[in-house]
Amino acid sequence: MPKRQGVEPPRRSSATLRGPVSFARLLVFLSVVLTLIGGIHLYFWLRLVRNTGMPMPWRLWVTAGLATLALSMPLAFLLGRALPSPLRAGLAWTAFTWMGLMFLLFVLLLGTDLLRLVVHAGQAFGASAPVDPERRTVLARVLGALAGGTAGLLGGYGVAKALGSLHVRRVDVTLGKLPEALDGFSIIQLTDVHLGPMIGRSFTEKVVAMANAETPDVIAITGDLVDGSVEALREAAAPLANLKAKYGVYFITGNHEYYSGVGPWLDELTRLGLRVLRNEHVVLGDEGATLTLAGVDDASAHRFGQGHGTDVAAALHGRPSKGPVVLLAHQPKTVKEAAPLGVDLQISGHTHAGQIWPFSYLVKLDQPFVHGLHRTGDTQIYVSPGTGYWGPPMRVGTQAEITRLVLRTGEPTV
Repeated sequence: MPKRQGVEPPRRSSATLRGPVSFARLLVFLSVVLTLIGGIHLYFWLRLVRNTGMPMPWRLWVTAGLATLALSMPLAFLLGRALPSPLRAGLAWTAFTWMGLMFLLFVLLLGTDLLRLVVHAGQAFGASAPVDPERRTVLARVLGALAGGTAGLLGGYGVAKALGSLHVRRVDVTLGKLPEALDGFSIIQLTDVHLGPMIGRSFTEKVVAMANAETPDVIAITGDLVDGSVEALREAAAPLANLKAKYGVYFITGNHEYYSGVGPWLDELTRLGLRVLRNEHVVLGDEGATLTLAGVDDASAHRFGQGHGTDVAAALHGRPSKGPVVLLAHQPKTVKEAAPLGVDLQISGHTHAGQIWPFSYLVKLDQPFVHGLHRTGDTQIYVSPGTGYWGPPMRVGTQAEITRLVLRTGEPTV
């Protein structure tokens, strides 16, 4: 059996562990979200209703529709857990599907407006005649229809991609310190599953079956497994007890575990047979050929209670001097702390590879890597695009995966 080592994390108690995100933090979050949603929908109304000269009664119906869709998202957050299961699922599907379409439509409309500004700026330097108001209205209608139609097509494609494209991706990683006896050591990574009102037990069963079919040495769940309380999602998470790997199944927290009540979830996952790594490590293999597997709390954990937070140094304390170190860290930016401490491979998620293009460009503002195998110094890092999805049931320009990382002896190639 693997030996569990590292700095012992604090016992889970009301003094050191907080439940779901506090009311004050939730209020700030909702204020920002409501302002953003309101502004985007006002922009939609100006572009698609006012500027197109939409006649009655269409003007009234579209205005009411935009208002209803705008309210569906905050209502899904505020009332979702209080509603009966069928209503909760229906509201979630409506709100989050519209969230994805809203993002696509906003990007497309904004793109056409920026293009029009460039054209108008160019015309300002010439001797062009004043713009005909009727022509401007026709142009607004055409561009609005094109943007709406394109958003609908991309959204439909994204839904099909998110709901039916899960596959196992093999990634070979060469490590100079890996003993020959461990060449071919396999790690199945599951990450960002986001069990909740839209992803339930049937998806968990599918993921478990696919992971077990790979007969891995280790299964690592690198955070954001759940979006909801233990009471709401106990049945959805139950199949995780059937995960099987030679050296065990390991779990680290992501930011969403802290939104969902981290203490009860750590207890529940332990009950299901998962080994939670909180700034600590285990040594896998035998005395002649070993590998250190370490895990840390999510990078945002320090905000949620005393004794929580990423501490790579604590996770590596007392590790063997020989053999490679593999670190499980939910957010890629943890590599900035891990690289100077001699970590050979970091396995992360969190980014969803942007999930819906071009959101990946915004992700780069917060994380050093968005997807794939990279290297910083002597440390390699693999960032998974995620096994499930969050929010919109869509993937545009990205692919969900169960990752099979196969460790090979040799000099790194990245």
